[in-house]
Amino acid sequence: MARLTPRAAADRLGIGYSTLKQWIYQGRVRTTQTAGGHHRIADTEIERLLARRSPTTPKTRPLTPDAQVPGVIVALSSRNRLRGFIEEVRIDGVLGQVRLRIGNQLLTAVITRDAIEELKLRRGDDALAIIKSTEVMIGREAAPAARATPRRRRR
Repeated sequence: MARLTPRAAADRLGIGYSTLKQWIYQGRVRTTQTAGGHHRIADTEIERLLARRSPTTPKTRPLTPDAQVPGVIVALSSRNRLRGFIEEVRIDGVLGQVRLRIGNQLLTAVITRDAIEELKLRRGDDALAIIKSTEVMIGREAAPAARATPRRRRR
């Protein structure tokens, strides 16, 4: 489990460093301390704090459909939205690979180079994965060593 410095955690949360330090001193944020007394914040704690925010709470003034700002999406029909931060961006030719960390899971998306450049996607930035799919795949993990023999079928 990764542990972040308060400054890195504040950046990820989109709040000021001093605000986060006050939350730590007030006991609103759970931390561990190093041998030198420095606070470290776990990824799970960051996720907890991000989850407490309402996904509809705007960071700036809300946009309305009549705001007359070209190219700004004010609403989407998709309901499957996953918030995370960009762990890696790779570009090769006309395509690019973006890895988004959502909690302790990684989501990888292959998108065009133009989209990466237009969105200005960079490592460490907050991002949103919007999933719209007509297919669902099911997988199985390998059987534990104790049950390595296959089950017999009833006839």
